Amino acid sequence: MDEQAGIDVHEGSYWLHTVPPGTPAPPPEGPLTVDVAVVGGGVAGLCTAWELARRGRSVAVLEAHRIAAGVTGHTTAKLSAQHTLVYDRLRRTRGPQGARLYARSQMDAVRHAAATAEELGVDCDWEDTAAYTYAEDPGRTDELKAEAEAAREAGLPAEYVTETDLPFPVAGAVRVEGQAQFHPRKYLMALADDIRRLGGVIHENTRVTGLDEGRPCELTVRTPTATTKVTAHSVVVATHYPVFDRALLFTRLSPRRELVLAAPVDADRAPLGMYITQELNTRSVRTAPLGGGRRLLLVTGEHFTPGTGGDVEERFARLAAWATDRFGDLDFTHRWATQDNDSTDSVPLVGPLHPGSRNTYVATGFGGWGLSTGIMAGRLLSERITGRDCAWSDLYDPRRIASVVREGATFLKHQADVARHFVGDRLPSTSGAAVDEIAPGDGAVVRVAGERCAVHRDEAGQLHAVSARCTHLGCLVSFNRAEKAWECPCHGSRFDTEGRVVQGPAQEPLERREL
Repeated sequence: MDEQAGIDVHEGSYWLHTVPPGTPAPPPEGPLTVDVAVVGGGVAGLCTAWELARRGRSVAVLEAHRIAAGVTGHTTAKLSAQHTLVYDRLRRTRGPQGARLYARSQMDAVRHAAATAEELGVDCDWEDTAAYTYAEDPGRTDELKAEAEAAREAGLPAEYVTETDLPFPVAGAVRVEGQAQFHPRKYLMALADDIRRLGGVIHENTRVTGLDEGRPCELTVRTPTATTKVTAHSVVVATHYPVFDRALLFTRLSPRRELVLAAPVDADRAPLGMYITQELNTRSVRTAPLGGGRRLLLVTGEHFTPGTGGDVEERFARLAAWATDRFGDLDFTHRWATQDNDSTDSVPLVGPLHPGSRNTYVATGFGGWGLSTGIMAGRLLSERITGRDCAWSDLYDPRRIASVVREGATFLKHQADVARHFVGDRLPSTSGAAVDEIAPGDGAVVRVAGERCAVHRDEAGQLHAVSARCTHLGCLVSFNRAEKAWECPCHGSRFDTEGRVVQGPAQEPLERREL
């Protein structure tokens, strides 16, 4: 628990707090052979494995930590085809047909999840509701009207409105009916159980460190006690940020982190829809059922690139102040952060891992809409692997080039940001904190014997030192005091204070250093 504004706040996801991980699924005891190996046990990996198991394929899910507990376990759990202002942009960059395929694929995912929950009898707090993208600034109503028109042309039940059930006025909003919200871990743990029932296997604490794309493919797997091999005809890399990147997809992905606060409110004070605005560095609102005439208000915002967030505690405070200003007095019970990757052309990358791929696939770049896109990815990849056609496979194909060229400005800006860190980190610098200046609970990159070290002082005063260079491509990490983590600003890798990998694409821990 952490004390914030006089309130005990649980440091962690509400979804994980209410459905905690149980006993870990054991790693493989030796070499394993399956039809399909799925690397990553989040929404995309589990949905892909489940779709394939239903079609009679033998599958193995290989998760480095715990299933549905990484990015998926920290989502805001909106299941929607309404993705802020994407449709007006898509009809300009991918044409009206591209926008229609995007809408069809995302709505198919929403409906498929509803049907799956019913088929499996999953009590996952499913609620049908409307999704809104709103603005308070009257100067932004024209772009909202254009988005409503584009979404409607794409086939969504969209309309421009000026009234919502938010407790504050808006200048305008795009409303899309027929969307949903639910408890993601209740849903995905039911999928995991069904994967096992269908003959699939799930291995946790199982990190995949190597991929040989032969016929069949061979994966090198590291467990807490051994290294072994998994052989598969097909491999799906569903690790949020690809741990194998032979097409240099990292050049087309921008990581961002957002903060989440949760507080119970009386049901009559709770908005019924799901809301988001791009104003104020993003504000997103939804609620979840608590029972007893109460609902849990979830407020998200303050997005930043990992490793560049400055004082994240201040960001949490700004988000809390906004929520209290808009919804009245709130007693926050949970706080956490979520991480997403944006593709440079606004469309996720789902399909062959690289131009020469025969049996290796990837799903990444979900842009903050991981639940609908992860479910869609499971459907799309299972179609590809089983030799069936999918109407929107070309739209999401990672090998597309034309849209990357059209979005060249975004691509170049991302590369410039990475280059600034990559090159700047290697220039001599005399600035930086000294070890004795690091306060308890804080961390800093300091020079020790001429080498940059990432040093954290715990609350008891003990120092913990690791290399400050990310093991992915060598950028310097920065300390996130609120979450007690080292973060890489180049590609979003995150490490705990002992240097262990929390989030990829890094595969190896930060090396220990002696002070």
